Amino acid sequence: MPQEYSDLREAKNKVRDIMRNRRDSLTPEEKKVKGEAICSHFFTLVKPGQTVMGFSSKDIEVDTTPLLQRLLDEGYDLVVPIIVKEDYSLRLSYLKDLSHLVPSTFNVPEPIGNEIPVPEGAVDVVILPMLGFDRRGGRLGYGSGYYDRFLEKNPDVTKIALAFACQEAEELPLEDNDVFMDYIVTEDGVIKTGN
Repeated sequence: MPQEYSDLREAKNKVRDIMRNRRDSLTPEEKKVKGEAICSHFFTLVKPGQTVMGFSSKDIEVDTTPLLQRLLDEGYDLVVPIIVKEDYSLRLSYLKDLSHLVPSTFNVPEPIGNEIPVPEGAVDVVILPMLGFDRRGGRLGYGSGYYDRFLEKNPDVTKIALAFACQEAEELPLEDNDVFMDYIVTEDGVIKTGN
């Protein structure tokens, strides 16, 4: 492994630790209030008729449950990813009811047993989780590359990442193949990145 690549990996992991600590220092009440604001800001970015790929959050992340429910209530075609560990990819399924989500790979809720396959290229907007971001639209994920592979195959989707404002970095250490977000949504509002 080239030294430069190794140094970048190390830098990313340091930032991940910092951002994880910042996020984890928020109280459940703070996360709830901030999450509601994030959900509200998000809906200024989507248009009726779009197919939206969301994610089912874990307790430590921005709670996407109200956001996913509102997408369903407002008639959006909602898609969620299913993690495929064997090749680090995402398999997509339509989601018709939040009760279909059950803890699965990495304890992430997925519609196992209620899968409805999604045709190639059907997604218009993708909502992404992350550990950190910068105002250029840089996104620091968890390091496995599942979303990176999806975005590589679907370059034309609108990319919206959700995070708490405390997860902002001045400038993330990024690799040439890292994909920039179109929008970052925090409790403070929408950051349009210019990508």
